[in-house]
Amino acid sequence: MKLSVIIVNYNVRHFLEQCLHSVMKAAKGLDVEVFVVDNNSVDNSLDMVREKFPEVIIIANKENVGFSKANNQALRIAKGEYNLLLNPDTVVEEDTFKKVIEFMDAHPDAGGLGVYMIDGKGNFLPESKRGLPTPLVAFYKIFGLSALFPKSKIFGKYHLGYLDKEKTHEVEILSGAFMLLRKSALDKVGLLDEDFFMYGEDIDLSYRIIIAGYKNYYFPETRIIHYKGESTKKSSVNYVFVFYNAMIIFAKKHFSQKNASIFSFLINIAIYLRAGIAILNRFVKRILVPAIDALVIFGGLLLLKYYWENVVRADENFHFEEKILSVAFPTFVVVWLLSIFMNGGYDKPVKTMNVIRGVLSGAILILVAYALLPESLRFSRAMVLLGAAWSVFALPAYRYILHLLKVNIIELETDFKKRIAIVGNREEYLRVLEFIRLSDVKTSFIGHISLNEHELKHDDSLGTYHQLIELITIYKIDEVIFCAKDIPAQNIIEQMSRISNTNIEFKIAPPESLFIIGSNSINTNGELYVVNINSINKPSNKRSKRLLDILTSLILILFLPVLFIIVPTRMGLISNILHVLFGKKSWVGYKETKAKQELPKIKKGVLTPVDYLAKTPDELTIHRLNQLYAKDYQVNNDLQIILKSWRLLGQ
Repeated sequence: MKLSVIIVNYNVRHFLEQCLHSVMKAAKGLDVEVFVVDNNSVDNSLDMVREKFPEVIIIANKENVGFSKANNQALRIAKGEYNLLLNPDTVVEEDTFKKVIEFMDAHPDAGGLGVYMIDGKGNFLPESKRGLPTPLVAFYKIFGLSALFPKSKIFGKYHLGYLDKEKTHEVEILSGAFMLLRKSALDKVGLLDEDFFMYGEDIDLSYRIIIAGYKNYYFPETRIIHYKGESTKKSSVNYVFVFYNAMIIFAKKHFSQKNASIFSFLINIAIYLRAGIAILNRFVKRILVPAIDALVIFGGLLLLKYYWENVVRADENFHFEEKILSVAFPTFVVVWLLSIFMNGGYDKPVKTMNVIRGVLSGAILILVAYALLPESLRFSRAMVLLGAAWSVFALPAYRYILHLLKVNIIELETDFKKRIAIVGNREEYLRVLEFIRLSDVKTSFIGHISLNEHELKHDDSLGTYHQLIELITIYKIDEVIFCAKDIPAQNIIEQMSRISNTNIEFKIAPPESLFIIGSNSINTNGELYVVNINSINKPSNKRSKRLLDILTSLILILFLPVLFIIVPTRMGLISNILHVLFGKKSWVGYKETKAKQELPKIKKGVLTPVDYLAKTPDELTIHRLNQLYAKDYQVNNDLQIILKSWRLLGQ
């Protein structure tokens, strides 16, 4: 066995599927075995692997044992001369395995190898090549000097920014996202240190390889996509503690006591600094908009009070009691904020109507409470009404202004619709097009960029793949979707790299899958297009569907004498009523098809959406009807199907 590929998975099913598609293409013609070690995922990852990649060797853990232990489980039984530790949120080129094996064969001194990595927007990832995080290097990294002077040989050692990313170099640290290891080197230095749960184990192993007399290489002649951050959120407090504590474990293990103490001191400063910033940032983000609302409302009420006292009632020497400032206004503000919250005014993206509805609901609540107060505690209904009018105008207005200024504290819901270009052969283009129409993606334009000139006769054809950059400019494309079935990963990565550093978004549609993967930055979860078919599994809909099943069954029992006359299959009807009452069936479910569909699980139905039609449709239409039933589930849909198909209740 030449190569063993080991992928540790934890709840990233869609990324894992795309990764395995690319791995299987890269493994063609080579002696390769592939392991997937699953850390107790709950997203049906293993079912997907068993169904679509039966040749993969699966190790299914009953708990999340961490990255190191999971990799070691496969490393202990791997037969390859080389072992590749590969993240599930990666895509490799078709010739990646061939090239890295040839390099390792030609360099017997190489203990490990890393490659050129790009993110989901085609940008080079600096962690493709790294230096040893000594206390001084760590200091430069923690306090931002490495970011300020990335090309410096003094300050830029963490990411080795002074080394040409297009050339092969000896490096000290390899990335765990793609870490090719010589089996004989592992036998000498040992496996991953299981004291590291996640993060730091790649640094530790890379360093041990160098200590053992081997070299680590950065090899840019093949590239991979790494959707960095899919398994963990880099901005979370938990990430800060786990990552930096891993650095402390490394320091205590490999540095002198003095250096380890200095390193630990710096790391602890970084932990509390970064964790504090993360907590403060999260807190500020949550309260900032409500706090601004409170200031805007209270400020408006003060101006209205001044106007009422000095303009409207100026000749009467009128003044409100002091309690209006200390009691009434703060109460109004609190009620309006709570009402906006209850009406979804602080949900993201912000819907202006939710804010307005919240203000009006709060005003009604204040006026009702106001009417119940004794005369001595009443101030002025006019202030409530004017305050509501001010808030209805001011709160949406400042949100819109901040949105126009692109201040990222406000994510305003807009009517923005994407202009999408789908790159691939006609057949796959039509499949992806249909998929997008079934999803919740808002589009104003979708065009086809074909792989050959023979498909340019259609009205939606924009041009050919070789004109991609020009077509993006001409048609003002916001997003490019590559059909992985038709386009080699090498070509996709090449195009992404060429168009990087723009506002264009990239996504990849794996073959025969109900999802499209993309990622807008290395610090956010990949943006995923999936058919929004989970409506039927919402708790409220599940309760409503079950209640309808029970009520329908009870009504059918009452009318059994009549139904025995008009329903052809009497015993079938009784059997179905009992099965539905005891929760074994539902009155309406999916229509079974020859091809397996990825749909939310529900009980088998006596009737199906197809029974509503006069004729049995083809497989494609059945597939779509099932998706639409799950996507837009309503109790009324079941009622219509039951009333239309009542003669089939005994089938």
